[in-house]
Amino acid sequence: MRRLTYALAATAVTAAAPALAEKWDMPLAYSATNFHSENAAEFAQCVTSGTNGEIEITTHPSGSLFKGADIKRAVQTGQVPIGERLLSGHQNENPLFGFDSVPFLATSFDDSVALYEAAKPKLEEVLAEQNLTLLYAVPWPPQGLYFKDEVTSVEDMKGVKFRSYNSATARLAELTGMLPVTIEAAEISQAFATGVAESMVSSGATGYDRKVWESLNYFYEVDAWLPRNYVMVNSDAWNGLGDANKTVLTDCAATAEANGLQLSKDYTQFTMDGLAEGGMTVAPASDTLVGELKTIGETMTAEWLEAAGDDGQAIVDAFKN
Repeated sequence: MRRLTYALAATAVTAAAPALAEKWDMPLAYSATNFHSENAAEFAQCVTSGTNGEIEITTHPSGSLFKGADIKRAVQTGQVPIGERLLSGHQNENPLFGFDSVPFLATSFDDSVALYEAAKPKLEEVLAEQNLTLLYAVPWPPQGLYFKDEVTSVEDMKGVKFRSYNSATARLAELTGMLPVTIEAAEISQAFATGVAESMVSSGATGYDRKVWESLNYFYEVDAWLPRNYVMVNSDAWNGLGDANKTVLTDCAATAEANGLQLSKDYTQFTMDGLAEGGMTVAPASDTLVGELKTIGETMTAEWLEAAGDDGQAIVDAFKN
């Protein structure tokens, strides 16, 4: 069914016979088997088919073309015309990029969609100032906590080496007494196997894809937030397209966003089951730990609102209303 919807999107616009084909390389940070990467590959095929080959997109998963942290800059500066990036990894550039990683603000898929819709106009404005055009965004499953040893309270987390991937996760480590270590998704397995990291907050999808049960033993469901991956185009490349091809990209992006959301929902329980089958203990966090984390979340929310200013407050108000 998903492939059919992509096919319909690709044929929604009849493009002219290809002249000089544009070959677009699309860097991805995650493995080829990750649902984000699979969705991006189908989006790429949708565009290639829909433009009759005038735009041929080739995806490069696992950080093979650019590491995750470098993808946004590569698209922004025109090193590649398109790419996918976790924008909350760039919250140090602009606090608004971290709107989807405010702890316990949006903890379900429905809330994630509502928060994204509230933030999207301002987010597009900020990206436009950086020569980026947003095509689509897909949430990860809800974030949980991974540990090597059992954890029932924040006290148990002190001194643990914690994999961070953005400002919010680094701050979470600080507030719980853990030691943040910046590690890209493609390097997770090696980091845990060698003891560089001993824990992380992430979705079941990341843990399942990287087979973290080989090094870690516990996954606690806390539904802290649902960060998003964003597919962006260099605005100069976008503005150089004809209207017909812009429509193809827009239609394929809409399909990718809808399909990606459903994939994320479907993948949530599948990966929880997969972690358990791998030998991990998968369970809700203790009431004590949840209460302590929500108190920390209140601190982090206040800090984000202060950093994001009126724009951040407007997003939260629009989301809650």
